[in-house]
Amino acid sequence: MLKEFNGFDLVVHNCLITANLQWGNVVDACQLFEEMPERNKVSWTSLISGLLKHGNVNEAIHYFERNPFSDVFSWTATISGLVQNRLSFRAMSLFKEMLCSGVTPNDITFTSVVKACMELGDFRLGMSVLGLIIKGGYEENVGVLNSLVTFYLRLGFIDSARKTFDRMDQKDVVSWTTILGMYVEMGNLGEARRIFDEMPERNEVTWSAMIARLSQSGNAEEAARLFQQMVEYSFKPNISCYSSVISALASLQALQAGKSIHARVLKIGMDMNVFVGSSLIDLYCKCGDTKDGRMVFDALPEKNVVCWNSMVSGYSSNGQLAEATELFNHIPQKNNISWNSLIAGHLGVEDFGEAFEVFHQMILYGEQPSKSTFSSVLSACASLASLEKGKYAHAKAVKLGFQHDIFVDTALLDMYAKSGGIGSSVKIFKRMLQKNDVAWTAMIQGLAENGFAEESLQLFEEMERTSSVAPNELILLSVLFACSHCGLVDKGLAYFNSMEKVYGVRPHERHYTCVVDMLSRSGRLHEAEKLITSMPYEPEANSWAALLSGCKTYGNEKLAARASEKLSEVAETKPGGYVILSNTYASRGRWVDVMNTRRLMSQKGIKKSGGCSWIELRNQVHTFYSQDETHTQWTQIHWLLQLLNTEFQSPLT
Repeated sequence: MLKEFNGFDLVVHNCLITANLQWGNVVDACQLFEEMPERNKVSWTSLISGLLKHGNVNEAIHYFERNPFSDVFSWTATISGLVQNRLSFRAMSLFKEMLCSGVTPNDITFTSVVKACMELGDFRLGMSVLGLIIKGGYEENVGVLNSLVTFYLRLGFIDSARKTFDRMDQKDVVSWTTILGMYVEMGNLGEARRIFDEMPERNEVTWSAMIARLSQSGNAEEAARLFQQMVEYSFKPNISCYSSVISALASLQALQAGKSIHARVLKIGMDMNVFVGSSLIDLYCKCGDTKDGRMVFDALPEKNVVCWNSMVSGYSSNGQLAEATELFNHIPQKNNISWNSLIAGHLGVEDFGEAFEVFHQMILYGEQPSKSTFSSVLSACASLASLEKGKYAHAKAVKLGFQHDIFVDTALLDMYAKSGGIGSSVKIFKRMLQKNDVAWTAMIQGLAENGFAEESLQLFEEMERTSSVAPNELILLSVLFACSHCGLVDKGLAYFNSMEKVYGVRPHERHYTCVVDMLSRSGRLHEAEKLITSMPYEPEANSWAALLSGCKTYGNEKLAARASEKLSEVAETKPGGYVILSNTYASRGRWVDVMNTRRLMSQKGIKKSGGCSWIELRNQVHTFYSQDETHTQWTQIHWLLQLLNTEFQSPLT
């Protein structure tokens, strides 16, 4: 090839060295360089820079030390290459040699040196370099200032970064993107959006960063709207951007818009990407379309744990526990999220016993539960009112060091309260270092529902005095419940009347029903009826049922007839009212009316889930329904019940 030229050509040799380095032919490039009878600055700088790009640091330094042309370009190329190879300390040592040799740095030198200071995390060294930047007259250079802004941000000096950005006379897209990224990472989306709107020029990175952060922070509609603008302005979304906007549409349950994006990624071949694929699975499943979600899942040539978890979670959240369990069993590498998804699925269909069983299997599998796991499992134990299972979960939480976590503690005190261990609830509540509104609510409600109404009201008053927690709907409902069961009617009415004025909480149907129950229990039946008829909502069936119960207690047959009639009317529009009506008739011994109501329920296809009793024995919950013969030992149980019944009917001797 060289024979085509008549003699040696320096320019051609330099081009050949550069080309070989670009192709990765490092050995050939060095051989060409060594064979050159003559070399210039370009020859030396090209070889040194190329060797550093390929990570041949020692060889590059060898040539740098032999370089007779020790100018700013040679020094800068070597310093920059060392920084790129994450040898920042070595780069700074070379920079010091450069200064001692009398060579003046240029803007590219300073940009690389600032990056080295950032890599080393040395603020004082960075400030020394800043002095040299000012001395050299580069304090207005855009590239240098961009590196300074990044330096300040990485070291956590937010104010210095913003001041440097603000005093820049010229800003390029890197300047704007850097400062935008700062506010995005801080979660200050208002300022981030203001900067984004002010940007004279944007690129794909800028758009993607803004869309991703909006989606992650729950501003799904704004993320989708910004994506649409991005496409209209002819910017090409990258994988991250598509994944973010699909996640936003999943949050909005915007199936049609999601299908449109799916068609777009299919067209450009991004549908096989695991990140885009997992977002699409999540989209379809959150929209209730697990069939299409599974099609996306099956089509992915490679699946990471996120894809598996998205599909398991999708089945679980849609109540398809058989499919979720089957897929879960085939996950190559399960993680905490995998187990939590299945536990959450069983909680969603109120299969609390199975939720606990999955938790138990998780422990045996060797997977460490997270705080979220304990919150879910303790909720299941509370619903089962299983003190033994709750204690088991509590012991595991203590072993893992979660006993002082506010969310785990709150779940624990709620579990103990609902399982009858109110004393344990109080102990946990008292030792909590932090108490949020959920913790106060659980404790106030737990005391009220366990018959400690006065203590519940005292705790509410303590909360008002000592904490910054504002009473919410549930707390005030518990307060009204406590007043009702303490017979403190006037105090309860005072709280009820001050809900909106003092606490800024508008009473809902349940609050009105609780006050009706409170008035009915105390014999103030006409006040209760007046409150029902003056409700801003359609009265609940429970309101009329509470009044009817009060009428029975205080013998007001006339008012009872009106309440019974109203309860029947509510049942016509709200099927659940039939159940309450039937129970109310049963409590009053009106068995003919009970049978007629149940016959009507049957004709309308209304089914009532049966009440049950249960007992926990040897860490196993045994559940019993009326006229139930499904228990494995029902024959022995019924024989023993008959025996006990016979004994109780025998005359005492």
